[in-house]
Amino acid sequence: MAYSINQLDGGILLFTIEREEKRNAINYEIMEGLNRLVDDARGKGIKAIALTGAGDRAFCSGGDLAEFHTLKTKDEALTMLTAMANTLYNLLTLPKPTVAILNGTAVGGGCELASACDFRIAKKGIKAGFIQGRQGITTGWGGGSILSEKLPVPHAMRLLMEAEPLPAEELAEAGFIDEIFEGDPENAATMFLEKMLRHEAGVLEGYKRVWITKWEASQLRNRIEMEVDFCSTLWESEAHHRHVAAFLKRG
Repeated sequence: MAYSINQLDGGILLFTIEREEKRNAINYEIMEGLNRLVDDARGKGIKAIALTGAGDRAFCSGGDLAEFHTLKTKDEALTMLTAMANTLYNLLTLPKPTVAILNGTAVGGGCELASACDFRIAKKGIKAGFIQGRQGITTGWGGGSILSEKLPVPHAMRLLMEAEPLPAEELAEAGFIDEIFEGDPENAATMFLEKMLRHEAGVLEGYKRVWITKWEASQLRNRIEMEVDFCSTLWESEAHHRHVAAFLKRG
């Protein structure tokens, strides 16, 4: 299976992308797994969610272009982008704290996945970046809109528009990374969440709903839909297809 879901001590539900040979790129099976994660997370005894990737090279390298390269037109791309954007919105608005464990490089859609989590912790020495601009497209899973809710305007705009992978230390200064860790990723997540997990699940849910209510009032979902639509328009451009072809040729 391309993913695993395991319950850790303390009520943490851990989702791991098990595609190390593909740098933990997201395909349709991973998308289905993330939907299952959100459903499973609503069960009793679950206080928090953690996401990571297998191995130590990559947290997630974004969408699997080898699988998605068959999507040529706007409508074809829109179907896939909308599905994943809905998944990330559901993860974002899950009434439980979530943390992305960046055990390795996170680029493109991998950063969008991380941005949908409430917190991001990164292993010392890794890099991450919203590199979609290098492929002739914008964020297409809602990551840009989500980032605009979480970072000051200059920091968010630079991360998106410069499209450069940056060291964890710089990302921490920008507010994207909440903590840098060394050692085992699972232990790091458990230690990061330790103080929160001392409290009843209802307390954590009540506080998370403060932000969920804010996002609903600000029509974040509608803004994500506009972002997805814009990306799908760029997706069918000659520039994007050229970048994808060049990437697949290198691979």
